[in-house]
Amino acid sequence: MAPPLYGLVLAGGHSTRMRRDKATLPYQGRNQLDRAMELLASCVERAFVSVRADQRADAARARYPQVVDAYEGLGPIAGIAAAQALAPAAAWLVLGCDLPYVDAGTVAHLIAHRNPARSATAFRSSHDGLPEPLCAIYEPRSAAAILERINAGKTCPRKFLIQSDALILEQPDPRALDNINTPEEYTAASGTLLGPQGTDCMQIKVQYYAILREQAGRSEETVATAARTPRDLYAELQRRHPFSLGAESLRVAINAEFGDWSQPLMEGDAVVFIPPVAGG
Repeated sequence: MAPPLYGLVLAGGHSTRMRRDKATLPYQGRNQLDRAMELLASCVERAFVSVRADQRADAARARYPQVVDAYEGLGPIAGIAAAQALAPAAAWLVLGCDLPYVDAGTVAHLIAHRNPARSATAFRSSHDGLPEPLCAIYEPRSAAAILERINAGKTCPRKFLIQSDALILEQPDPRALDNINTPEEYTAASGTLLGPQGTDCMQIKVQYYAILREQAGRSEETVATAARTPRDLYAELQRRHPFSLGAESLRVAINAEFGDWSQPLMEGDAVVFIPPVAGG
């Protein structure tokens, strides 16, 4: 009999390249962590979210059963090892939280072709042909080998799959495991996954200073917008107000911190467009 199958959404990363928490980025009206947990919960006995110790109280993660990393700074393999330690008799279906294209059909295909006699079952990347470790099933028999690799300073789960007896499957949808790591990739993915314009609007608070305040006729407003970045938002606001300054003349702050024009926006963000001190 095959070991029971549990699910683990890996959400313990620092999202350094994205500059926002990838797990809470919205797609089609829901954040990615909620979407991934819902997907796993429908096809495993129990589903958990993998977190670092300092993320346990995070609002997005605290609503779900958690597996807390026992190792710091090791990346995804730390979450896999912690899950296997929590339930050593279970197989773990691991899913990264930066895979917005993954769907029920892809997960069902992985489960249907799982081989419990192997250390793991994973998909082959449609880009480089190597195993994809963040949408894979790790059997109980893989736990000892994974711990041995960690103790030897080897922390790449892809290399574990390459060097093990893992069963590697072809992806039914070549795009399903494309991951989203940068603001530019998020903007592109949002445009692909969104429905008709306006169906995925967010409430964003915008503040204006100096010449922008004069031209807008107000110091702040809350807007419903489908803009995914500050640059998109400013272009939208230029169609509402007679702003004379282009984006290249301004700085942008998001939630009281200077940001980047391509940084992803999220529901409830406070955005400030800052003109030159002299007003342009």
